[in-house]
Amino acid sequence: MPSLEAQIEALLAVSPRPLSVKKLCELTEAGKDEVRQAVTSLSERLKNSGGGTAIVRVGDEIRLGTVPEVSMLVEKFVKDEVAGELTRPQLEALTVIAYRGPVAKAELEQIRGVNCTIILRNLLIRGLIEEVEENKASVYQVTMEFMRHLGARSAADLPDYETLRRDKRIEDILEAAAKEQI
Repeated sequence: MPSLEAQIEALLAVSPRPLSVKKLCELTEAGKDEVRQAVTSLSERLKNSGGGTAIVRVGDEIRLGTVPEVSMLVEKFVKDEVAGELTRPQLEALTVIAYRGPVAKAELEQIRGVNCTIILRNLLIRGLIEEVEENKASVYQVTMEFMRHLGARSAADLPDYETLRRDKRIEDILEAAAKEQI
C-alpha cells in the first residue's frame, strides 16, 4: 500500500473539489493527526521540488493547486478549455446529467461505460454542471446557466424529456449494475 502522503496526493489530484481533513480521514482510514501531518509533509515536498503544483488550504479544505510561477500558463489553458467546443464525451455526459440528473458519478459511469472524472471536472470548470449534496452523497446536476443558455425554464422543457428520462435501456443498465453489486 502506498504511503498516506501518496494516497492523499492521488486523491487531491483526481478530486474536482477541495477535500476536508475529515473526508481524507474517511477515504484513507487514517486519523486526523496522521492526515494533517501527511498533508504538511506533502506540502513541503511539493514546495521543495520546484514543480508546478502546491497544496492550497482554506480552513479545513485542502486542494491541489498550481504555483504562482505557472499561473499565466494555467490560466491560458483553462481559458482555451472553457472557450473551446465540447467534445463528444462531454456532450454525452452533459446529456445524461440533464435528462437523468441529479445523478451520481457512479451512475453516470455505469450509463456511459467509462470513467468520467476528467469530463466532470471540465463540465464543472465550464459552469455547465454543479455538484450538490443529496442524502449525504455527491450528485451532479445542470446549472441555471446551462438552462438559461438553452432557453429552458427547467429540465422538463428539454426535447423528449419524459421519454429519454425513463429510457428502458438505461434502466436495464442501472438495474444490471445494481445486481452485480449485491
